[in-house]
Amino acid sequence: MSSCNTKCISVSDQELAKIGQLIFINEGAGKVDNLTTWNQGEEFASLGIGHFLWYPKDKEYKFKETFPEVYELIIANGGVPPLWMEELPTFDLPWNSRQEFYSQFNSPKMLSLRDFLLETIPQQSLFMANRLENSLPMILEAAPPAKREHIKAQFYRVANSPMGIYVLIDYVNFKGEGTLKSERYNGQGWGLLQVLEGMNGTEQGMPALQEFAAGAERVLLRRVKNSPAQRGEQRWIPGWKNRIKTYTSQDIISYYQTIQNTQETSDSQLTKVFEDMYRNLVCGQS
Repeated sequence: MSSCNTKCISVSDQELAKIGQLIFINEGAGKVDNLTTWNQGEEFASLGIGHFLWYPKDKEYKFKETFPEVYELIIANGGVPPLWMEELPTFDLPWNSRQEFYSQFNSPKMLSLRDFLLETIPQQSLFMANRLENSLPMILEAAPPAKREHIKAQFYRVANSPMGIYVLIDYVNFKGEGTLKSERYNGQGWGLLQVLEGMNGTEQGMPALQEFAAGAERVLLRRVKNSPAQRGEQRWIPGWKNRIKTYTSQDIISYYQTIQNTQETSDSQLTKVFEDMYRNLVCGQS
């Protein structure tokens, strides 16, 4: 990922892999089974480390279907899909209901899909990095003109901090760009735009990451306060706070230790990736 802005941002393949593993933990507790999910009450599957949406045939919903785009990027960057995916007459989810999806959860087709998703975490990370890069122009266009330079400065303040790219990629994947008017309660959003808008500091590094984490928690608590009572969004707060803790490096080891018992440690390859990732913290920190 590189920015056309003079404040250049670059991310190595190794760093992307680490970022992807962190997001895998955030979205699916690092469990291989959670690479293929279908949430209760939804009409589509959520796949991969970013829970990318994939719709059954002839189904369209208001949410953006991202898995076909992810798949195209994976293939363009060397991923090798299972043969059955290449032979689909149309690139639609081959399971038509949640019940059918889970009745075949351990079928050869589903197992090969999870293997494919596990092997292509770096490419999935690249997709999310590209989404972040594309988000800044969207955010600036949606922001009031008088605030655009401030928001841009805060974006690069975080991005050029250790772990900053992880923080920005994760939050955009987690809660969006903050530009859609439909994603508002009482006229107030909770995406990346709203977090950056509320930041005021100038220092990079840990001060930037700490201020971002505090701002993220603030806008999410505001969201819950503004949300319709029947949605019961209060229940999400502990998990959201735990996720935000990973945005500051001094918390990342303790966060890992609190969830490592949920990992599939029998998968030696995945365990080694986790150990290496947390040893190096992301972005080459020791």
